[in-house]
Amino acid sequence: MRFKTLIFLLIFFLITTCSFATHLFIPMDLEQKNHLKAYGIAFYAITKDIDVSWLLNYRGGSFMLPYSAGVEDECVIRGVSYQVIADVQAAAILNEIAATESNMDDVKLTKAPKIAVYSPKNKLPWDDAVTLVLTYAEIPYEVIYDEEVMNDVLPKYDWLHLHHEDFTGQYGKFWGSYKNAPWYIEDVKLQEATAQKLGFNKVSQLKLAVAKKIRDFVMGGGYLFAMCSGPDSFDVALAADGVDICETPFDYDPMDKNAQQKLNYDNCFAFTDFILVTNPYTYEISDIDVDPTMHIKNKKNDYFTLFEFSAKWDPVPTMLTQCHQNVISGFMGQTTAFNKNRIKPNVVIMGETKIFDEARYIHGSFGNGTFTFYGGHDPEDYQHYVGDPPTDLNLFPNSAGYRLILNNVLFPAAKKQKQKT
Repeated sequence: MRFKTLIFLLIFFLITTCSFATHLFIPMDLEQKNHLKAYGIAFYAITKDIDVSWLLNYRGGSFMLPYSAGVEDECVIRGVSYQVIADVQAAAILNEIAATESNMDDVKLTKAPKIAVYSPKNKLPWDDAVTLVLTYAEIPYEVIYDEEVMNDVLPKYDWLHLHHEDFTGQYGKFWGSYKNAPWYIEDVKLQEATAQKLGFNKVSQLKLAVAKKIRDFVMGGGYLFAMCSGPDSFDVALAADGVDICETPFDYDPMDKNAQQKLNYDNCFAFTDFILVTNPYTYEISDIDVDPTMHIKNKKNDYFTLFEFSAKWDPVPTMLTQCHQNVISGFMGQTTAFNKNRIKPNVVIMGETKIFDEARYIHGSFGNGTFTFYGGHDPEDYQHYVGDPPTDLNLFPNSAGYRLILNNVLFPAAKKQKQKT
């Protein structure tokens, strides 16, 4: 009799526990063991048609979802911290977030975006922080490049990333230092061959056509994220539509002497009034980028601060700035940061380096889509050199700088939000 009673109580306990333990809560504050893989868990859940609540400004931008044994198993396998909580606890969290006096909100992630990374197929002596973190977080993506873009594959995707690319056709201005390097010679040969194959006389003409396809992708509702040289070279190429801004080492003829005066800044997404850097020996394409020597001399003080936005009224920049810390270590790149006096007034600055008075992280709208530009090359490698090994993210599972990238990856999954700025 006593044995039957124990069995009954055990069954009752299990049923009761299961009936109340109806949610998975994934903290994103300092209690999270692996912030980067936690994004992969959220992405995994929405691929299984499980809506995820992104709890903006609640414990570092935590996630909550209906209980799923499959998702719980993935948390265990991937080493992501989580809690199984009762329905009443989940309701209490949502009530706290919904309070009018709280700067928090609940955004539903409902549809996994299809992700494309614009990257060359040949191996170049550097890595891309976005592909590194997507791979580490186990978020699927596809690599596309010029031929695919020109063959109109972009409408298949929701989110597009640009990184260490030069849309002006100047090969990153590497000529001065690396013109005799085998990788540089091979890259020029491949780029020229692709341009000829696709009907262009110059690489700069091909890259401009690609930039216009990307512009149209965003205008039609796409999400664009770019780092390093991607942001400024993209805008410079659009501004120079129909103008030769390449000196002889890049396209075998002199640039237009009046190129600066012919730039059309109305074509640009984020930047305006910039001045071209035309010297082929100088490792810059314009003064959108800041002076890198300031960062090298002040490495110990190189931090940038994230702005706080109203979660209920400005959900878009709030999503993009979710983090467990609001002061983040700086890092350099071919484009390290953006001169504030070169940023259009309608662009939102989400992160700035106060000591240098520069923008590091910006966002805006173009047509029906959006763009986010992030300065620097690799958030966990301060001064990444050509030929350096890739960053091992197993050593940086809680990287705040990499979290900003993954905020952008999840952003398109959010139920459409209208920014109220």
